[in-house]
This record gives sequence, C-alpha cells and structure tokens, in this order.
Amino acid sequence: MAILLQVASFSRSTFYYQCQVLERDDKYKELKVHICAIYDKHKGRYGYRRITAVLRKSVQQINHKTVQRLMQELGLKSLIRVKKFRVSSGQGDVSVPNILQRNSMLRPLMKNG
Repeated sequence: MAILLQVASFSRSTFYYQCQVLERDDKYKELKVHICAIYDKHKGRYGYRRITAVLRKSVQQINHKTVQRLMQELGLKSLIRVKKFRVSSGQGDVSVPNILQRNSMLRPLMKNG
C-alpha cells in the first residue's frame, strides 16, 4: 500500500480519512426523501425556492442553499410549465374608423424628411 500511496502522491492520513468519509452515514438522507416526495408530488414544477418554503412549513427550518445543493446532487431540476395559447374573445378583423386621422397628418412630414 505504501507504494500505491507514493505513486498517487497521497499521504497515509489522506487515505485513512477518505476511508472514514466513505463509511459515514448521509446527514441529509431523510431530507432528500422529503425533497424527492415534494418534487414528485408537484410533477417536477417546483424549484428549490418553493421546495424550501414547503419544507419550512412542514418539516423543519432549512436553508435554501442546502436544498439547492441537495437537488443538484439528486439531479432534480424544475420544469417550466408550457403556456397555453389563448384566443381573444374579440371579433378578429374588424375595421375601426380613423377618428384621429393620424395617417393623413403624418404624410406631409414623411415626404419632407
């Protein structure tokens, strides 16, 4: 093992530190479950801000940066809702009388300039 550490240019303490880190439990395991549940419940339309607001109301006080980081680790991104096309209730091509006579007033100015 000493040869491998020497080739990788790592110290022995770094190796053992990384072994301990891998054995630790995930601090945010329960929070990740809650985030995934909220995300799935709202069909992926909630981003980290809205998920943070829901978590603060129900589970616990949590920082929005933590929620954002955990969502990035989980690969969750909010989806943008497609805006529906709305037809106006107007008549369509209805001609309106030119009360101000704007075109006739501007024509002499346009010819000179």
